[in-house]
Amino acid sequence: MLRSLLPIPFLLLGLPVSAEPSLPPLGIGLEAVDYPYPVAFFDLTLEGQTLRMAYMDVPPAQESNGGTVVLLHGKSFSGDYWGPTIRFLTTKGYRVIVPDQLGFGKSAKPDIRYSFDLLARATKQLLDHRGVTKAAILGHSFGGMLAVYFARDYPDLTAALLLENPIGLEDYRSAIPPQTLETLVQTEMAQTPESYRKFMQAFFTGWPGTVERQVEIFTRLLQSGEYPRAAKASALIYQMIYEQPIRHEYSLLHMPVLLTIGQGDRSVFFRRYASPEDIKSLGHWPQLGRSALKDLPDGKLVEIANAGHVPHVEQPEAFLTAIDAFLAEHYKIGDH
Repeated sequence: MLRSLLPIPFLLLGLPVSAEPSLPPLGIGLEAVDYPYPVAFFDLTLEGQTLRMAYMDVPPAQESNGGTVVLLHGKSFSGDYWGPTIRFLTTKGYRVIVPDQLGFGKSAKPDIRYSFDLLARATKQLLDHRGVTKAAILGHSFGGMLAVYFARDYPDLTAALLLENPIGLEDYRSAIPPQTLETLVQTEMAQTPESYRKFMQAFFTGWPGTVERQVEIFTRLLQSGEYPRAAKASALIYQMIYEQPIRHEYSLLHMPVLLTIGQGDRSVFFRRYASPEDIKSLGHWPQLGRSALKDLPDGKLVEIANAGHVPHVEQPEAFLTAIDAFLAEHYKIGDH
């Protein structure tokens, strides 16, 4: 996601160990962090490595409607922030699967060349492992960008695509110069709890109290001896986002697509590396959403007022109403 979007639990990337000595260190696997539902693990082989992928597979809370929804988190987050969305969808009869992508949360953080196709393949292997042959794919921010790649790579599995403030609606390379891996790692290692809090605040029109938990997690991660490894993984993922634009392929998405856009969002990926003049042309999310809608063969746009980059946290009622109506109309469960 954006510079401000260091993976929350994965925002491990870069704080001096002295930042918050009163808080105990936390391993980069987030072993001591509770998720809203039970977490399981799946071993898969990618890039010649056997890697562990964490996920939640939550059954319907009432009679099943036969549908499955897959939730893909943003870069500054992991699957745990989807708790209220999971709860809502399961009460509607959906099975909900929520992976922590490789490099995030409780999943492995390997030193590999990350690509969206690789992460999409890992997600597909997880769904195969869980016996899922058709699903609605909902992605937020970085997860929205990944969801587009997934839908492109696996259109027969993607019954419907839901994108919440997906990054990649503009090609950042037009205004922001490339950065070396060394520079990106140094940036991650220079983070502090204070800079992280300020960083996260930029994604919200207000400051949800629930996000303060992420600041504590981040502070503890910074004290871990494993932190440099997580910082490098995060830097590699930033490079991936910058180097692999997807906006030009929106016209190839022929499944039903919902765009939900927080109208107060002004976030810009790699903002710190752009000049003040170049920044002026970026991050205009209301316009970006309307432009993307024009290229979607079967798209719908819902604009969410009083929300920044994370509508499902800031305006959950409006967000859940939008996805509920869209799924009811466009997710043809009987076609599985």
